[in-house]
Amino acid sequence: AKKFETVPGKSIIYIVRPDPDFSGAPATITLDDVATVTTYPGTYYRWEAEPGQRLIQGFAGHMGRISFPTRAGQLYFVQQRVSSFMRFEESVFALIPEPHGRAAVRRAELVPR
Repeated sequence: AKKFETVPGKSIIYIVRPDPDFSGAPATITLDDVATVTTYPGTYYRWEAEPGQRLIQGFAGHMGRISFPTRAGQLYFVQQRVSSFMRFEESVFALIPEPHGRAAVRRAELVPR
């Protein structure tokens, strides 16, 4: 996954969570309400997705969301930061430039499945 290869007909989305983060709590998120993954500080995950409008958001009470268009053969890097307020967790997502995204992924570990 750290080779940053594209897939014909697909868009590639990396979600990366830096360490340290605002919260050490695990955060379960979804891609288009279908693919679910739980992130931790210092982890990343790679999704192969159909091109088009994509939605990443928190799952089961976890707040936060980002929606963005993707194109086939392109790489996208989304940074996730998790904060805690009272007993609620919230992800703040941001698209980041490819050079910064690649560097962040290289420092992170793949999310265990």
